[in-house]
Amino acid sequence: MEHAFQIVKILGRIVTILPLALFATIYMGKRSIGELPVFDFLVILTLGAVVGADIADPKINHIYTAVAIVAIALLQKFTAKVKMKHRRIGRMLTFEPTIVIYQGQFLVEKMKKIQFPIDTILQMLREQQVYNVKDVELAIIEANGSLSVKLVAEKESVRVEHVHPNTYTSKGIDVPVIIEGKIYTEVLLARNLNEAWLYKELERKEIFDVKEVFYAAVNNLNELHVSMIKTEEPKNLPSILH
Repeated sequence: MEHAFQIVKILGRIVTILPLALFATIYMGKRSIGELPVFDFLVILTLGAVVGADIADPKINHIYTAVAIVAIALLQKFTAKVKMKHRRIGRMLTFEPTIVIYQGQFLVEKMKKIQFPIDTILQMLREQQVYNVKDVELAIIEANGSLSVKLVAEKESVRVEHVHPNTYTSKGIDVPVIIEGKIYTEVLLARNLNEAWLYKELERKEIFDVKEVFYAAVNNLNELHVSMIKTEEPKNLPSILH
């Protein structure tokens, strides 16, 4: 009789605690489910441990588990907001993207710094159907540990510029020069540009306060793309449902 009671108790915990855990996970946002940065991974790991312990051990006070789940969700949400507002703190709580291959050459010191062996990178290249390192223009280990690859022009999938090469000029890779109002001077210098040039380009776009710029990037033709912090939502924005 006691065993039957314990089984019913465990089933009751599953019915009550899993919906709460689901709600907490959805509340924490998409990044907690998919592309997991380090902190979010630890949050999900902790959340799973709390829920698992509650379900498996009927002796644990059920209300404490519910409080713990709510507290974990609130902590993650608070941390996410802090990371968005203060990028320096965000860098401390996650990894920065790291270039590991450039123009067909492995950047060994970068690989050592993030402790990614060559075997792992080669495997990740093969998973993206890339079998020749010399075909790689740029490969980046992202903050979530995935590999982003840009192939040399000759090996990329056919696009309009390949069909009509005479009407297209390659603009190369966009590099950020402003993120959330902060100017990246070292990036400008690497492109033989300076802040005076940047301010002039912003003024041409009728932008007079760099703090209002959410993101700005420069391509190989020194063209500046700008996205503002405060923008109106497009009226023709398509609805995406699941």
